[in-house]
Amino acid sequence: MTLISEIHEQPARLTELLSSQRKKVESIAQAIRKSELNFVFLAARGTSDNAGRYANYLWGAQNHLPLALATPSLFTYYRQPPTIKNALIVGISQSGKSPDIVSVLEEGKKQGNLTLAITNEANSPLAKSADFVLDIQAGDEKAVAATKTYTAQLMAIAMLSTALSNDETRWNELAKVSGWAKQALAQEQKIASAAQRYRYMDQCVVLGRGYNYATAFEWALKMKELSYIGSEPYSSADFKHGPVAIVESGFPVFAVSPQGKVFDSMQGMLKHLCNDLRAELVVISNSLAALELAEVAIPIPENVPEWLSPIISIIPAQLFAYYLTVVKGYDTEQPRTIKKITETR
Repeated sequence: MTLISEIHEQPARLTELLSSQRKKVESIAQAIRKSELNFVFLAARGTSDNAGRYANYLWGAQNHLPLALATPSLFTYYRQPPTIKNALIVGISQSGKSPDIVSVLEEGKKQGNLTLAITNEANSPLAKSADFVLDIQAGDEKAVAATKTYTAQLMAIAMLSTALSNDETRWNELAKVSGWAKQALAQEQKIASAAQRYRYMDQCVVLGRGYNYATAFEWALKMKELSYIGSEPYSSADFKHGPVAIVESGFPVFAVSPQGKVFDSMQGMLKHLCNDLRAELVVISNSLAALELAEVAIPIPENVPEWLSPIISIIPAQLFAYYLTVVKGYDTEQPRTIKKITETR
């Protein structure tokens, strides 16, 4: 099994997760509703942290649940955890083995809160520390760079949101995700060809906003992990507050800008970058207006709703990072200096 094969597994894994775990998710949602929570307290690292960024927007917008990101060092090195009351403590981890994430759930439970593990390892330390376990069932992921576990985490987060809202229309939209993912994968040869243009790129910025703030971070992370590029993610709003000064003619800017509530804001930034600063734009979008501004335009299906767009938009970003790594001559399966499982304290 290789990184590219794991990228291609994603439609099937998403279908399986939806069909096999819906009842489990609905039972978890029922328990959450009974507990009368005030907020969610979430702990994660790396790619899983980017899944947490998606949860921050989705559970806030769709379920009216404020979300606070944990600072695990307070639970381990400082041993001075905050007081947490009436919260759902969520740990997201592909392996479920990182001691600092486990420590957050253990302390949360000790303080009398409900705990949930979202993991690919149902028998991991994280799973054993939680009241509820949501197994993302992505299968064995051999490549160091996470791909199918990330989209499965996003799917699990979206399923829980839908179960909490008890909205059948949104379940029907979730049923279409696998098909949209297949359409995104159909862009592979175009993306492989486009990656050649960036063979000598050593720095760039990646922009997203709203739900796809998470996608910007994950795309940038994949390029750092695999291609060793200094890729910095920003909200388009934050980028305007100073960092835009680094852009000059030809500077590469990658953007995720699907249709939705933040599209007009993103479009204004992309027009400024293209027309005024003459940046080199690579854009993932389902809007022709956004794609027309790009040197490299990567379309996703037009009918993907904004709340589900991060699951789809990251797939062409994964392909881009993979093929950029290939053209640079680096190892796609074993990046230098990093391991598949990282255990931090």
